[in-house]
Amino acid sequence: MPACKKKVTNDRAMLGKILTLNAAVERVSELKREGKRVVFTNGCFDLIHPGHTRYLAEARKLGDVLLVAVNSNRSVRELKGPGRPVFPENERAEILAALACVDYVTIFDELTPGEIIARMLPQVLVKGGNWPADQIVGREEVETAGGKVVLIPVIAGYSTSSLVEAAAKASS
Repeated sequence: MPACKKKVTNDRAMLGKILTLNAAVERVSELKREGKRVVFTNGCFDLIHPGHTRYLAEARKLGDVLLVAVNSNRSVRELKGPGRPVFPENERAEILAALACVDYVTIFDELTPGEIIARMLPQVLVKGGNWPADQIVGREEVETAGGKVVLIPVIAGYSTSSLVEAAAKASS
């Protein structure tokens, strides 16, 4: 499985890929009117590792545009616990925007992306294969609108939580 190239574009173009939530909703509407197939995924993306880049590269192949919604600092803390995130939300968004396979990045503050997905209604909703199909937030809305949900297998051996734990053990 090819990794998402870590090609860094110039700063202005890269930062132009990071949109406010409202701007992202509007951009998705525009792209859909243009006949583009929008792929949506989300996550904390706290420490970017090869599992993430390979996942994002596979997600990008499913459409014309890949939009990644990143959990805010507050939501990561609530989901992952104290000491997280390792990188603040703006830096996580910047790192994702630097990847050639990612077209747009937005940050959301809720614990789940349900509201965003309902507003955007992407044609493809992508999650890691470790998610039970009946627990995928936004699935019903996307499928009702004629879209599809795709599960991409998790790459064994890569986990942000495991990396954080290993780093903590190594420093103690």
